[in-house]
Amino acid sequence: MNKTVINIAKGVTIALVTTFILLLIFATVLTYTQVSENIINPVIIVITAISILIGSSIGNIKIRKNGLVNGAIIGGTYIGIIYFTSSMLNWHFGLNWQSIIMIVIGMIFGILGGIIGVNKK
Repeated sequence: MNKTVINIAKGVTIALVTTFILLLIFATVLTYTQVSENIINPVIIVITAISILIGSSIGNIKIRKNGLVNGAIIGGTYIGIIYFTSSMLNWHFGLNWQSIIMIVIGMIFGILGGIIGVNKK
């Protein structure tokens, strides 16, 4: 299999695992503290952005070229997996402004992570 495809898959996997870990931590904080539930959506957006940034950075370290494209692919694939899973679990799932914002953030942070990963020495 192509080395680039393997590194992209690695980046997406790292992003998904990072998301899972950060969401578990956030769920624990919500459960055991008096944190308002109004912050759930902004925190999920931040967790998504951080996860994609980390996954894209790590996934692009060994590629060493095309960080913009590979990062966008990692971000887009991550968002695609999340939205596919969400649509399977929730029959009333649909695209709205928050979804569009998440897609844009996913692509932007994937690109940023790709740039960081390619230029990391």
